[in-house]
Amino acid sequence: MIQKTMDYAMDLYNSNISKTVLTSTAELFEIVPQIREQLENPTVEIEKKHIVIQKVFPKEIRNFLQLLCDNNDVNLFDGVVQAFNQIEKTQNATHLVAELIYVDVPSDTQLMGIKNFIEKEFHTDDVELELKNDPSIKSGFILRVGAKEYDWSEQGRIEQFETKIKSGINSNSKENILSILQASIDEFELEIKDKEIGVVTWVGDGIANVDGIDHAFYGEIVVFDCGVKGMVQDIREDEIGVILFGRDTGVKEGSRVVRTGKIAGVPVGEAFKGRIVDALGAPLDGKGDIAADGFRPVECEAPGITDRQSVNVPMETGILSIDSMFPIGRGQRELIIGDRQTGKTSIALDTIINQKGKDVVCVYVAIGQKSSTIAKLVNTLKQNDAMDYTVIVSSTASDPAPLQYIAPYAGTAIAEYFMYKGKDVLIVYDDLSKHAVAYRAISLLLERSPGREAYPGDVFYLHSRLLERSSRLNSEAGGGSLTALPIIETQVGDLSAYIPTNVISITDGQIFLESELFFAGQRPAVNVGLSVSRVGGAAQTKAMKKAAGSIRIDLAQYREMEVFTQFSSDLDEGTKKQLAHGRSLMELLKQPMGQPFTMAEQVIMLVLANAHVFSDIEVDKVKSFRTELLKYFASEHSDIINSLDSSKKLEDDIKEAIIDAGNEFKANYGQLENKEAQI
Repeated sequence: MIQKTMDYAMDLYNSNISKTVLTSTAELFEIVPQIREQLENPTVEIEKKHIVIQKVFPKEIRNFLQLLCDNNDVNLFDGVVQAFNQIEKTQNATHLVAELIYVDVPSDTQLMGIKNFIEKEFHTDDVELELKNDPSIKSGFILRVGAKEYDWSEQGRIEQFETKIKSGINSNSKENILSILQASIDEFELEIKDKEIGVVTWVGDGIANVDGIDHAFYGEIVVFDCGVKGMVQDIREDEIGVILFGRDTGVKEGSRVVRTGKIAGVPVGEAFKGRIVDALGAPLDGKGDIAADGFRPVECEAPGITDRQSVNVPMETGILSIDSMFPIGRGQRELIIGDRQTGKTSIALDTIINQKGKDVVCVYVAIGQKSSTIAKLVNTLKQNDAMDYTVIVSSTASDPAPLQYIAPYAGTAIAEYFMYKGKDVLIVYDDLSKHAVAYRAISLLLERSPGREAYPGDVFYLHSRLLERSSRLNSEAGGGSLTALPIIETQVGDLSAYIPTNVISITDGQIFLESELFFAGQRPAVNVGLSVSRVGGAAQTKAMKKAAGSIRIDLAQYREMEVFTQFSSDLDEGTKKQLAHGRSLMELLKQPMGQPFTMAEQVIMLVLANAHVFSDIEVDKVKSFRTELLKYFASEHSDIINSLDSSKKLEDDIKEAIIDAGNEFKANYGQLENKEAQI
């Protein structure tokens, strides 16, 4: 530390800051306020008597002088000035210390050649070589000068060759592997490039502070000597902050860190469909390696305005309450928000299941979930044959915060691969509340200033740059789409909390799930008043738009009327009819998990509901009536379903045919019930 302080003192002397004439230490007492002002605001120039400060102090000198001022220990200042004078006399030229690691002792000629190389490379004529024997490098030698390393060793050549082979193998084909090996051996050349090396000064909780890497950029991948990779997350004046993509047990103070010059990214490709991977794209399902078709950075710019087109193609969820009132379009960002255990994941899961046979690729990103929860979800998808077109990106609660932070960006990179190939993609972020908590933990460990609810100031940008990547591309840009269903967990239904308000302002609508409705048996528990889709009818088929009619208004009126009439006994016929219609609608919107409805089935139910076919049926029999009704239409009136599926329109004659068939079934259903009652 003394040597480092003296080095800073020398820099200070050479920058003319120390060329200050002091006649006595008493004179320093007069300028203590000015020095303190300079330390607190180092961009200000202060002139007092002979003293001129024109440059920002280095951190160590600034802290040291501030300590002197705070304690009035100005007598030490004379000693510092004397130290400056001594350093000026002894260090007129730049002295460079280099470390040479070898197996066989180098000859004098070799040492002279290495010194000449250093003098030419670093523009100095004062080089001191420190020799170190290390048999682990097998042969050759390694030269370390400051933060740079030149590797001419056999071990370095082996590591470079292994990296080249691994980067080239994308298939398990024996012929392909042999051809790659042959090409790699023929074309391989040892790259003797200088590597920038840093040293870990502090590590803990998935964060490492690294000194010595002066040219690292934000988002760059660095590799620690234990093999763990990290990403540069914080760049400071004198060190960088790195988040670790792995356990920090092998990283210690003094560990070496090497720059790669590469930005963080994940492998992508068709083979990822049906697989479970971690936040770095490595498989977790025990099915072997995944053959990647390419590599995409986890963070990239969202498509520009000129590359997008309007959202007008529906992304059907199969959930009647959503498709009829809050339609989602391909390329839209629809937030699913609600308290814990209100069915948020169930809605996303049903939407994934409903994409079967529709040529839509689904990506489910689990952030901070339990491993058992993800296992149940995967099992549900397999039972419904939905894993074939789904990619699971898992970062569980046991993973470090950096992996939970990077997971949604990695999932988006995988989804973008398919989008830019012209595919329609659905991505679910479950959930962004835990993502924000992970980012808060990282930011606090990196000593960033906390703001509201202890989140850093850029937490809005955390989610905006993620969700802006969801869009529908025009034909020139590929024609694909990326639809996002982010999930946010609220506390006691508080929509005004920091993260919920942030994400609501970013997305194109929200589906709010209410706890009271959920516990009352209304599932999915969609709150009609607080839910909205800002794309609206543009993302509905003409048949669905016409069939939905005034269902949302009817439900809102029913819920309001129910409150005022629950204690009334004398009601007019109009009110009774409206209440009966509302009750049947509420019961009709109840839907079992994992049983999505087709567009034609939804249109049939809505047409009959608006025609009051369900109104006079007992509430507890509405579900069974609906099930038998849909079976009846599938067997006896398949022409109606085929017409709706092909034209996507609800013509008047089709509408009348639906109502007639519904009334006919209702009459027969009543007779069947009477016979069963008599038996």
